Amino acid sequence: MTRRLAAECVLPIRGGGGPKGESPVWDARLRKLYWVDIDGHAVHRFDPVTQLDEACDVGEQVGSVALRPDTGQLLIATRSGLHFLDFATGDKHLVCSPEPGMPLNRMNDGRCDPSGRFWVGSMRDPSSPSDRYGALYKLERDSSCSQVLAGLGTSNGLAFSPDAKTMYLSDSNTMVRTIWTFDFDAAAGTISNRRIFAHTHGLDGRPDGGCCDADGGYWSAHIDGGQVVRYDPAGKSDTTVTLPVKWPSMCAFGGPRLDTLFITTIRRSGAQADWPEQPLAGSLFACVPGVRGLPESVFGA
Repeated sequence: MTRRLAAECVLPIRGGGGPKGESPVWDARLRKLYWVDIDGHAVHRFDPVTQLDEACDVGEQVGSVALRPDTGQLLIATRSGLHFLDFATGDKHLVCSPEPGMPLNRMNDGRCDPSGRFWVGSMRDPSSPSDRYGALYKLERDSSCSQVLAGLGTSNGLAFSPDAKTMYLSDSNTMVRTIWTFDFDAAAGTISNRRIFAHTHGLDGRPDGGCCDADGGYWSAHIDGGQVVRYDPAGKSDTTVTLPVKWPSMCAFGGPRLDTLFITTIRRSGAQADWPEQPLAGSLFACVPGVRGLPESVFGA
């Protein structure tokens, strides 16, 4: 039987326009949650206790963020490439540009593996259902970068199992809607044996960002479906977290006990504006699902 939970808003953002929330990352050292507003060109840092939400303008679309050994020092994935960012000053330093000849692409979902490498996918933006211009890249601890996969639509859902032997990857393109798993060699930083973990054809939403819990479950934000779904290690759904908005984008565990699931969401504007009917679209949500997450890996550590 599927458990059904509900998420509550912990950081309400109201009104027209964005944000396009993504990439929640818990920093246990600060007990704060980083997240990004893609089209708002900002990295945010939210304190769940004080409710203070700080923002750092990075000057361009930003798809994901990762921690570095020094607090306040981050790795960010933007339209132009991968950068080191000082959150306090806004100073950023280009590490590499994986796709210099593809100006219509941008970096999207990313995550550090348990050995301190950063994996990140790209996508065409704006995109169409037939686009397969996205790719998956790996940034080593020495800042060398290489392409690992090509032919993706909208690369998302990067996560690593508790035993560091499995990597998850999803494609939220409307024609793909698939989550894959790979055998992962943490020492070598290589993946192999790509296989389908779950399809979301016929289900509410498409698999966007995801994370793993300490019990081996994989949590997937089903964008355009208003829910986050937990899959057991065999790929069967066993828990659903519902939200009062249609576009959850990614989830991550945080809190002092790593038992709170934070969920970013997207607010669409223009002709597709959904904030009049969904006033909390673009806000940050959370729930306590009864399992704990994994500590966030740090780039270079």
